[in-house]
Amino acid sequence: MTMPSSYAEKIGDRLPSQSERDAANQLRQILAAHASPDNNSRLKIIESSGETTEVILVPAISELLIDLLRHIGKGDAVTLVPVTQMLTTQQAADILNVSRPYFVGLLDKGEIDHVLVGRHRRVKAEDLFEYKNTRDSERASALDKLAELDADLI
Repeated sequence: MTMPSSYAEKIGDRLPSQSERDAANQLRQILAAHASPDNNSRLKIIESSGETTEVILVPAISELLIDLLRHIGKGDAVTLVPVTQMLTTQQAADILNVSRPYFVGLLDKGEIDHVLVGRHRRVKAEDLFEYKNTRDSERASALDKLAELDADLI
């Protein structure tokens, strides 16, 4: 499917359409088939004028694109957050999937670094993701222990 960019609506403001999901899945399969963890991949883009442009995809970018396309292909809404971005408490709470008052409590307990901008708290995305990764690994460890205990009882 080819669509002029002038007709495209921002995908960040809505869920991807079925045709966008199909296109994302097709591109993901192509990238995955040619991506190598050790080598760069080359992607050729042919413009409507017939001109070609070659893009070199290093493994880290290929993995990131494949992951992004996987989410779009499943119909998920996707938001990219630069790690240096300062987030509001509501944005950060949404990322952690918790209420804003609960998140503010985490800030008040000192579990996540933050700064005050006037009367408003702001959280660096990098600090939020560090907290999220730590929390997720602690949860995974606790679930593993529970699974071991359950296996012992059987």
